[in-house]
Amino acid sequence: MALHQAAIALIVMVTALVVADAAAAAKPLPVTFVFGDSLTDVGNNNHLQYSLAKSNYPWYGVDYENGQPTGRFSNGRTIGDIVSAKLGIPSPPPYLSVSMNDDAILKGINYASGGAGILNETGFYFIEKLSFYDQIACFENTKAAITRKIGKKASEKLCNDALYFIGLGSNDYVNNYLQPFLADAQEYSHDDFLDLVISTLDGQLRRLYGLGARKMVFHGLGPLGCIPSQRVKSKSGRCMERVNQWVLQFNSRVQKLLLRLNSKLRAAQLTFADSYPIVLDLIENPKAYGFKISNTSCCNVDTSLGGLCLPNSKLCKNRKDYVFWDAFHPSDAANAVIADRLFSDSHIHQAPSPAHAPTPAHAHAPSPSPSH
Repeated sequence: MALHQAAIALIVMVTALVVADAAAAAKPLPVTFVFGDSLTDVGNNNHLQYSLAKSNYPWYGVDYENGQPTGRFSNGRTIGDIVSAKLGIPSPPPYLSVSMNDDAILKGINYASGGAGILNETGFYFIEKLSFYDQIACFENTKAAITRKIGKKASEKLCNDALYFIGLGSNDYVNNYLQPFLADAQEYSHDDFLDLVISTLDGQLRRLYGLGARKMVFHGLGPLGCIPSQRVKSKSGRCMERVNQWVLQFNSRVQKLLLRLNSKLRAAQLTFADSYPIVLDLIENPKAYGFKISNTSCCNVDTSLGGLCLPNSKLCKNRKDYVFWDAFHPSDAANAVIADRLFSDSHIHQAPSPAHAPTPAHAHAPSPSPSH
């Protein structure tokens, strides 16, 4: 559950082109299906009774609508929320909140689940989560429901024309390989572990393709070695460079995989979205973006207890000063800056209804004592 992925310039460009085409032809907006982890989870884990990877309590959502927690792992919006609003595309609802009899499934679904990874065993200590395998199975269930509604031919066209945003891999490091007490960390060298992850991802993307996915955007990982949960492992408090090097290897291997699949799978359009340089610049040069602190989180978390922002946690005085909200996730303000950077870098014009920053609100929990 670490900072990486949400959308970057290529996502914006791909989506904007599809949206523009739809608008020009007076067609419905494109259907979007989202697969991911806590960076894109908009509430699926709320519906998993035994999951320990939840954010349905204060102080999560303190800066979201009405100051209420929604299951997003942020004090406010995810980057996906902001980019969707800028492009005029509704943010898809969480899969576990929607009935398969509801027409909402025809407009897109979000399958992302906090704690999820490419490997099934990743995040097992969260008890319940939807791994990428599980999310693909949920999509298969969705497609069957769509077929019952509109017929096989129309269902195939809908799935072929849809946009698929995929952002996984950070938990395979943060909540798997980087945990020395887990089997994968003891059994594999990093090269062997990476081979396992990439071969698994290969099969998963092929399965999605077999279910009708054609336009897929895979969000690369950001500098995981620089997130607060990793910095505390460094005696100097600096970024864990070894982790960042592993991330760069992962990103490189994924890019090669996507190129290979594009050459082998008919009509496949798999794109890699490289968020690494954008996020690293924000972390290394926070003042250039209006922030003051990027090496620790606004919410004073205990990384030995999971690193999430609990109701009894102390908050910083000004949430807009911090790049990170908790030990893993960016703040609403950071997400807004990243989204704006994506649009300015790609020269994409905003939709008529751009994303508005939320009005800070008070969550319904005992007032925390601000930390300095």
